[in-house]
Amino acid sequence: MSDAASGPTTSDAARLRHPEKRNRPDNPIRRKPDWIRVKAPTSREYHEVRKLMRTLNLNTVCEEAACPNIGECWAKKHATVMIMGDTCTRACAFCNVATGRPLPLDPMEPANVAIAVGGMGLHHVVTTPVDRGDFAGGGAAHVSERLRRTRAAAPAGTIEILTPDFKDRPGAVKTLATEPPDVFNHNLETVPRLYPAIRPGARYFTSLQLLAEMKRRLPSLFTKSGIMVGLGETREEVGQVMDDLRAADVDFLTIGQYLQPTPKHAAIDRFVPPPEFEEYAQLARGKGFLLVASSPLTRSSYHAGEDFARLRAAREAQLAAA
Repeated sequence: MSDAASGPTTSDAARLRHPEKRNRPDNPIRRKPDWIRVKAPTSREYHEVRKLMRTLNLNTVCEEAACPNIGECWAKKHATVMIMGDTCTRACAFCNVATGRPLPLDPMEPANVAIAVGGMGLHHVVTTPVDRGDFAGGGAAHVSERLRRTRAAAPAGTIEILTPDFKDRPGAVKTLATEPPDVFNHNLETVPRLYPAIRPGARYFTSLQLLAEMKRRLPSLFTKSGIMVGLGETREEVGQVMDDLRAADVDFLTIGQYLQPTPKHAAIDRFVPPPEFEEYAQLARGKGFLLVASSPLTRSSYHAGEDFARLRAAREAQLAAA
């Protein structure tokens, strides 16, 4: 059978989803070690969540970012809804979310998110907007409105949001602070030395400033950030990122293994073994984070509901001891 008849290859798929990467040389995808392999999702609950998302025309980070934990999370009926469309205006070298010119906002999206929240019986709702550089303020006003509608749909629940950096747009933080979530998450993703190759459209200190400014405006807000390892960073650089996040008064740090989505994405430098993740966790706890999640399969919203309960308990214990 010819290549044309056999359908698109993984590299072809990358070119369709990531047109800006089409001329990049392929980076072979390395075989995963035993400690990072997961089973294909097969549960009834997984298929129910998938059907619900398709029926409501909703996108999820779980699918778009090719998360390895999708089977486990969806079996528990926990999904991270991606809002403001399925196309990002950035072109990060690590991310599998489609890039390009986004479509207009779906006017039914807020109502459909509310239906999904009720359909899954969520008590802790996690949403993440794609980067929308085509909107004034980076889309902060749209994010704030969607948070308000989600809060109305689940008044007894808690809300976590993972945001882009809004490109340091004036007024973005002020707008976000008018309708705050319970957890504000913005990932640094990697160490500053690797930004030009891994996160070329972003600036490390812009991301730090976003986290610091949200906490300055809302001192009781839980703030959260995460990084990937296995991209070529050093232990010393990871330690410096931890120090920078603590200087911004970030409460919760997540650390996970980078997994290469396609041959057109950044290559994996190495698979970090589980004992090193525990060492990072111990280092971070020693620096004063209220909560640390560090393992090969850790992702921003992995076990988010359970982690929020632990995060709140850690702050209560800290205040009681003061």
